[in-house]
Amino acid sequence: MTKKDKILLAATRMFAGKGFADTSTAELAGITGAAESTIFYHFKNKEELFLEVLRKVRVEIVQHFEEHEGSQEYESGLEKVEGLLGYYLYLAGTMEDAFLLLHRHYPYLLAQENEVCRENLEAVYNCMADIFERAIEEGKRDGSVADIPARKTALILFTMVDGLVRFKTYNLYDAGTLFKEMIASARKILVHAQ
Repeated sequence: MTKKDKILLAATRMFAGKGFADTSTAELAGITGAAESTIFYHFKNKEELFLEVLRKVRVEIVQHFEEHEGSQEYESGLEKVEGLLGYYLYLAGTMEDAFLLLHRHYPYLLAQENEVCRENLEAVYNCMADIFERAIEEGKRDGSVADIPARKTALILFTMVDGLVRFKTYNLYDAGTLFKEMIASARKILVHAQ
């Protein structure tokens, strides 16, 4: 692992765990064994480091979701949506720092003024919404999903599963215990639409 990769890994953990304001480059230097000057050699400032961490998180999450979508076979679009909901919970559990970073307030504040930050956040959420939408459209074609607005429904389902992840992220509730209820709710939305 290169020094830059070590810095990015440690910065991801620190930004996720402590937030942007409470993460210092001095502490990051101590954790990685890199001098602060080395950090600033690779990244102009702390904000640029944060943006690179966010870009890396985006690339990894999008790659995992696209690989999962391409590698799985489902009997119906409905089954695919249910599988994607489960995979989202799984991925959030295996990439805890990445999802905690996405659930922090700072990225959204920065996105109001920084186009690069906004583009990275939109890319993550659009990727997931697109994948859910494709599964819903597939279900509409095969008859396993009612004739519903695919994009809006995808966003609602994504919001539902991301809410469960936030419960886990902030140790408010064991999201896994609600998995069956989430799937049942999703099925009601997808199959019993008016």
